Amino acid sequence: MGAGGRMQVSPPSSSPETKTLKRVPCETPPFTLGDLKKAIPPHCFKRSIPRSFSYLLFDILVSSSLYHLSTAYFPLLPHPLPYLAWPLYWACQGCVLTGLWVIAHECGHHAFSDHQWLDDAVGLVFHSFLLVPYFSWKYSHRRHHSNTGSLERDEVFVPKKKSDIKWYGKYLNNPLGRTVMLTVQFTLGWPLYLAFNVSGRPYSDGFACHFHPNAPIYNDRERLQIYISDAGVLSVCYGLYRYAGSRGVASMVCVYGVPLMIVNCFLVLITYLQHTHPSLPHYDSSEWDWLRGALATVDRDYGILNKVFHNITDTHVAHHLFSTMPHYNAMEATKAIKPILGEYYQFDGTPVVKAMWREAKECIYVEPDRQGEKKGVFWYNNKL
Repeated sequence: MGAGGRMQVSPPSSSPETKTLKRVPCETPPFTLGDLKKAIPPHCFKRSIPRSFSYLLFDILVSSSLYHLSTAYFPLLPHPLPYLAWPLYWACQGCVLTGLWVIAHECGHHAFSDHQWLDDAVGLVFHSFLLVPYFSWKYSHRRHHSNTGSLERDEVFVPKKKSDIKWYGKYLNNPLGRTVMLTVQFTLGWPLYLAFNVSGRPYSDGFACHFHPNAPIYNDRERLQIYISDAGVLSVCYGLYRYAGSRGVASMVCVYGVPLMIVNCFLVLITYLQHTHPSLPHYDSSEWDWLRGALATVDRDYGILNKVFHNITDTHVAHHLFSTMPHYNAMEATKAIKPILGEYYQFDGTPVVKAMWREAKECIYVEPDRQGEKKGVFWYNNKL
């Protein structure tokens, strides 16, 4: 009812989801990277060795405590309590190790300390522990940051154009097909990407494999470090072999194998959801530039896991803009740049499982907006 009892027809209010799915601007921003940097307090860019190690040591302490708890006390539990205790251990250990993975990932960005040798030493040890070839990932991931949003040069989760969708694609665009695709993606996606570059940028001049020193992903100056990465992973594999030999394969799978699978699942899920969203554009070479590409990502809300994952999930936009900034300052930096970013900043608080299903349904391929003038700007669509 309006004033004086007059009936008033109000315009339909936009729901939070409608606002979330509204396309972000694809034009050149009215601000520069320098403008954003000036808005951030200078201390946010300072890396502290004691503070960085405090997060690392905390994760190690929690992970070690969980391991000790599982090996020392789970065998003493009466039946059927172990069937409840082990899944709880897997979930907790998988989340903690994902946080450890994020810290090693920060080392690859030179965000852990002011010393490159220290960052590389820490990153090599802890990425190898999680069977990640540290230097291989460091270089390919940096190229992802250098080419985010580019259909030709981005390194990971490069969306297909409609013309590249296979004939069987339309048969997978249903609940059963999406369930199968998501299951494969979250269980095998990470090792398939490392070994065969699945979902990565296509290379026509060689076998793109993160374990292959002569892969086209790397230049001649980087190849020796790929051997070092392989040696790190092989050392951990040998340690796991010795552990399985002394304590049994079942123990190795339970205390390490299953949590590692959960880590790999989270890695794919986080990367997928940060870069796959109906509101985000992609660009071909006629339109792409670094700043617009870096802004073609979205912050997500994982609840309490935001802290466990060291805020890589809800400060991903700032991370792409300033990747050498330590994670413990990213929240403050995000708050500082949001007023300048305005509509160029995208945050989606949709529950993760719901968002995952929606993106798998809506973001099948990209195509130019037929009603727009920018033919080099591509948007997600799902009509096959």
